[in-house]
Amino acid sequence: MPGPTRFRGEALVHASTANKIPAGVIDERARQVLELVNECAASGVKENAEETTNDTPETSALLRRLAAESIVLMKNEGDILPLKKDKKILVIGPNAKAATYCGGGSASLRPYYAITPYEGIVNKVGEDNVDFSIGAYSHKEMPSLGAEWRTTAGEDGEHGALFKAYNEPPEDKKRECVDVLGPFTSTSMMFMDYKNPKLKSGLWYADIEAYYTADRDGDYELGVCVYGSAKVYINDELVLDITENQRQGSAFFGLGTDEDICAVPMKKGQTYHVRLEFASAPTSKLTGGSVDFGGGAVRIGGAWKIDADEEVRRAAELAKSADQVLVCAGLNMDWESEGFDRPDMKLPGHLDRLISAVAEANPRTAVVLQSGTPVEMPWLSKVPAVLQAWYGGNETGNGIADVVFGDVNPCGKTSLSFPIKNEDNPAFLNYRSEAGRVLYGEDVYVGYRYYDTLGRPVAFPFGHGLSYTSFSFASLQLQTSSDDLTAKVTIKNTGKVAGAQVAQLYISPLSPSIRRPTKELKAFNKVFLQPGEEKVVELKASLKYATSFWDESRNAWVSEKGKYKVIVSDSSAIGEGAVEETFEVEKTKWWNGL
Repeated sequence: MPGPTRFRGEALVHASTANKIPAGVIDERARQVLELVNECAASGVKENAEETTNDTPETSALLRRLAAESIVLMKNEGDILPLKKDKKILVIGPNAKAATYCGGGSASLRPYYAITPYEGIVNKVGEDNVDFSIGAYSHKEMPSLGAEWRTTAGEDGEHGALFKAYNEPPEDKKRECVDVLGPFTSTSMMFMDYKNPKLKSGLWYADIEAYYTADRDGDYELGVCVYGSAKVYINDELVLDITENQRQGSAFFGLGTDEDICAVPMKKGQTYHVRLEFASAPTSKLTGGSVDFGGGAVRIGGAWKIDADEEVRRAAELAKSADQVLVCAGLNMDWESEGFDRPDMKLPGHLDRLISAVAEANPRTAVVLQSGTPVEMPWLSKVPAVLQAWYGGNETGNGIADVVFGDVNPCGKTSLSFPIKNEDNPAFLNYRSEAGRVLYGEDVYVGYRYYDTLGRPVAFPFGHGLSYTSFSFASLQLQTSSDDLTAKVTIKNTGKVAGAQVAQLYISPLSPSIRRPTKELKAFNKVFLQPGEEKVVELKASLKYATSFWDESRNAWVSEKGKYKVIVSDSSAIGEGAVEETFEVEKTKWWNGL
């Protein structure tokens, strides 16, 4: 595992000497590591080499299909969606021109490319048919700037920033550059695995340089987090100094500084030289952090300073006369990452206010949300159409556009429940540590198991997902054997366009000996149907797994004798279209293992 070696050094030697950890256990752990090394070596994949051959048209097509098919149509009153390609569209929101393709931390990967929703929409209808307004910001730290920067002052420069490493500090006028890397289109850099034989010690220095041409007049805000120390210069003028006065932040696993921000006046058309002087981890004035790594880290971002009230007002004014309005909002890797928790389920900044104002100005507004987890939607009653687009990878923008304009009929289902508000969540009362411990007081009653049992309403239930067509369920038939439960159900596309439906099989014990969840998902299957077409869909589950719970008195799993109800539906919110049948387990059985 990464992080400090405090449990793998002297502490382990002491524990072994005291016979707290037998030698055989250490041997087994070492053997597992060596087996992993051998397996990796046998794969033929070279060490420290990134594979670049998967960036193919075939891969892009697959990623685009996955992005589109994962999108959930949460709400579509009045058939607002799909939008029309022959009408102009107003796109609003911070997620429109940002490729929000993954979460943060270890979930963050550098893509070959990434398509923004704005680019996907322009690819469909042309730039002349698309108007844009930012409306509000959603970043936690300033957005990465690499894509907007260039390596030289002219238009011929490559996009990105250059990294130049030195052994000596900037004050040494005779210092020599020992390494040049880049250009980097991301200005968030962690040096945990950066090595260069020309660097003489753990203390080293680097200049991160780029050029930026302003596209408007105004104040441009630069923000920096650093694990180590940093100074920022614009045209050789010091604008930010994070060397001595450092405030603890959450960046870089808690090792970095809180973001320091400065405002730089800029003029449209002028080019500015940006230079960040970085010194590695030994120069940090902070202590703490959950993970320890050498080298250090730095993140520099920026955005134009805006008046939040004015931007919301402007977006709403534009929406009044627009034929079609699409708001692209949500979270991003700033808010969803390892190493910290979200404090609540609200959208950041002024996004809720923005969506409400735009929806009031144009009651035919559609909203695309990107997040990996639920968010509160206080504006839900004002908005007729909502899409949940998650983080869709490289092709996220094209996938969103495919669904928004109806080239792909949405068929995704929610993989979790969306509560109306944070306080409705089953973990709300336990969502903290007290006296140095965290209590998981919700037991097995998480997600829909909790909301079902309490009869508590949600914004959108687990397994929910609409379509541009409609479906019906009929003729549920059950077959049981000593090992399996098999359900067959007829699904028909009763609408006018082709689409896919996901049949979900829930099991409800009718007379359990202990309190159990009202129902639990045990199988699901997806079927594609043309208009008017019907198919028999089979759902199969292990009878033992489908009926069992953990018996604490026997320290074993138990499948109880009795009757069980099978419900096949299109979500965990069982509606009129669901079909039901019962089956019986003849004998109680206890079991362990698999």
